[in-house]
Amino acid sequence: MGLELRQQLKLSQQLVMTPQLQQAIKLLQLSRLELLETVQQELMENPFLDEAEVETEIREPEKLTESQAEEELVRTADWENYLGEFSSTSKQSTARDSEIPEEGLSLEARLASKPSLDGHIGWQMRLSNFTERELAIAEVIVGNLDHNGYLQASSEEMATMVNVAPEEVESLILRMQRLDPVGIAARTPQECLLVQMEVLGYDDPILVSLVRDHLEDLEKNRFKPLARKFKISMDDLKSYIELLQTLDPMPGSHFSSIEPHYVSPDVFVYKYGDDFVIILNEDGLPRLQMNSYYMETMQGAKNKEKDYFQEKMRAAAWLMKSLYQRQRTLYKVVESIVRFQREFFEEGVTKLKPLILKEVAEDIEMHESTVSRITTSKYVSTPHGIFELKFFFNSALDLNDGSQVGSESVKALIKQMIAGEDQKKPLSDERIGEILQEKLEVNIARRTVAKYRSAMGIASSSKRKQYF
Repeated sequence: MGLELRQQLKLSQQLVMTPQLQQAIKLLQLSRLELLETVQQELMENPFLDEAEVETEIREPEKLTESQAEEELVRTADWENYLGEFSSTSKQSTARDSEIPEEGLSLEARLASKPSLDGHIGWQMRLSNFTERELAIAEVIVGNLDHNGYLQASSEEMATMVNVAPEEVESLILRMQRLDPVGIAARTPQECLLVQMEVLGYDDPILVSLVRDHLEDLEKNRFKPLARKFKISMDDLKSYIELLQTLDPMPGSHFSSIEPHYVSPDVFVYKYGDDFVIILNEDGLPRLQMNSYYMETMQGAKNKEKDYFQEKMRAAAWLMKSLYQRQRTLYKVVESIVRFQREFFEEGVTKLKPLILKEVAEDIEMHESTVSRITTSKYVSTPHGIFELKFFFNSALDLNDGSQVGSESVKALIKQMIAGEDQKKPLSDERIGEILQEKLEVNIARRTVAKYRSAMGIASSSKRKQYF
């Protein structure tokens, strides 16, 4: 077999992930707050980008009919001045109330920091008779507490960190557990509650035994065996449980540094007449334009400067195009969701239909991956609350008549049934499945009900049952 060199032409297509394309894909999946940060960063780095000023359009007054004039009067009238002395508050007092006397105040006087657990404990220890050595050990102990105030390291491990005996660490832990909040630095819930009971003077042997040996039985509502074991009535057991409920099993949670996560909707959907209006939330998003000064400067620039200017100009133009494309894609996806889930927007969660990404992608003639990216970390404000866009995509359950119902609708019905049940006779998963079969004629197994219930964070019927 001979070897030879040969030339041939071959035509092929391939997708090249250029930096500009990667940026456009990244912008699709950014949340609104992340998008604002990205745009602000680009404004700082790219001299060709500039923030356009919003011009206020001045229009001549239109000639209104009598009915339109009445509506305009209701909307724009200064009713506070019209009411005069019959107004509950005058305009002057309202203005005074809204004023904040910040002039002359220091930053510390205007802003208050949230107290931390380590700062609160350290403050108490410095006011008590703790030595500098003990304060150094306590710093290690506090550093090993979780957000609920429980100790996550053994006495031996912490003793190794500060080169002291484990007994010295254990002695200091016992003293710290008596500080505020009482029960801090406990290893187990039993230890935490026992310390609180000791400080409060609860020394009833039955109460101590319930905490030390039977917390799991109390958690699982095994009340009758406990009443038989201690030879007490159910009413007496109820009084013990009510006393335990006054204690705090998570003493450090009040000082948790976890901040709430606030959601800013990307889209608003309002009902107007018989139709729904979609409005993109562009509040705070800068309107970008090309900087005219640098555009003129580029004309007389040298070769090296011109290359730099052209690169930045292309980057600015591509960013503006990508932002427009992102907003356009988001609008089209929400518009498609409103078409598919119109009954949800009319009546609520119980009318949510099964929907998959492919159906929306085919409706707006885009790829599924694009729909998946644009619905990531995006929220929509609807007449029934704020929902993530991913919420509208859910699996289907078959009905007896051959049609289908969305899984989120079934979850909402399960939640409604459990909320309205008799707490002394809670509905079992099997009974919930039977009720769904009777009302909706939906084919759902007991294990599916249990899966949906667990996904919503609802306990089983045995744990929901109220004996008292």
